[in-house]
Amino acid sequence: MTHRVVVTGLGIVSPLGNEVNEAFNNAIAGKNCVDFVDGFDLEGLKVQFAAQVKDFDASKYLTKREIRRQDLYSQYAVYAAMDAFEDAKLKDQVNPDDMGVIMGTGMGGMQTFAKDLYRAFEGGYGKIPPMFIPMIIPNMASGNVSIALNAQNHTTAVTTACAAGTHAIGDAYRHIKHGYAKVMIAGGTEAGVNPFTLAGFNAISALSTSEDPKTASKPFDKDRDGFVLGEGAGVLVLESLEHAQARNAHIYAEVIGYGSTSDAYHITAPSGTGAIKAMEQAIADAKIKKEDVDYVNAHGTSTPLNDKFETEALKAVFQDHAKNLKVSSTKSMHGHALGGTGGIEAVLSIKALEKGIIPPTINYQNQDPDCDLNYVPNQALEADIQVAMSNSLGFGGHNAILLFKKGSD
Repeated sequence: MTHRVVVTGLGIVSPLGNEVNEAFNNAIAGKNCVDFVDGFDLEGLKVQFAAQVKDFDASKYLTKREIRRQDLYSQYAVYAAMDAFEDAKLKDQVNPDDMGVIMGTGMGGMQTFAKDLYRAFEGGYGKIPPMFIPMIIPNMASGNVSIALNAQNHTTAVTTACAAGTHAIGDAYRHIKHGYAKVMIAGGTEAGVNPFTLAGFNAISALSTSEDPKTASKPFDKDRDGFVLGEGAGVLVLESLEHAQARNAHIYAEVIGYGSTSDAYHITAPSGTGAIKAMEQAIADAKIKKEDVDYVNAHGTSTPLNDKFETEALKAVFQDHAKNLKVSSTKSMHGHALGGTGGIEAVLSIKALEKGIIPPTINYQNQDPDCDLNYVPNQALEADIQVAMSNSLGFGGHNAILLFKKGSD
């Protein structure tokens, strides 16, 4: 026996805002969150900008001691998870043995790693503090969310670069679908805006080197030249339909399909074929026709290769229906949050279904002949959308695709 899986809670920390409605309203308003980096010196780097989280207050859910003992990526995860849990009104409504956690992250505790590396450079390795390892390991966000919510079922971490958040949600969906849990807290988190990460991505020519931060992230535009680094977390509460209905929960959406493949091709360049197979898997899993998909929240990184190959993959999968699809990349506004981005984009996709408004791809000015779909340029679009696809394609050739169907209580 399999179980239908629904979304009953949403939480977000992002450059667009640290509350779900605020973030979605800013997304449909086309708010550009990219600016010169605040908080540290980037002397010697060509790239001087990113999309940073603003006004984050971890003390809403964490004590001063907990804040000291958690890297920022974990704080983002706990904050978004607690918001999602409260949104789902799950307090005293779930047995701890029936609830698990899966969080995705690309790099784990990079803020701590960077800070303590400086300590070691200046004072020797004896300056590395006792909490160094617990704060940098990539499973600790899942562990801290589990502790915060007393979730005692399956709790793991996914580290598949830019696909990690989407993989986490998809794996959690399968866990409920096949009866291993009734509730899963799932999403992605990253706090990667620091000199080492920016320098690393700059060294492989992945980042935009635009002179104007406000036009740097321009997915699918002919003049795109790389992605803009972002950060944040997006977390969903997933439940079996039976569990949600038994407690009369509000249902935002249903997770109806999940696809996961590997390109087995190159560590950083996409092949396109893996994305095609993952989308086809998700559609088959959902038992729908490809024509039923209305909106695609694209991976849309603003890199020359990704946007071309993703467009080709969409056309290969959807064929004649591709011209009817509404496709947008919210990374044009909030940047690329690496392992956190799949969670953030899942939240925005579900809100788009709920509100019937598709966020735009901002900074779209010049059409690329290789990118010839409807990218919802520059202005949000009101539309009756029933099914949304969310795509994440990661370094290492990891591809993860989710399909959401509009919910009804």
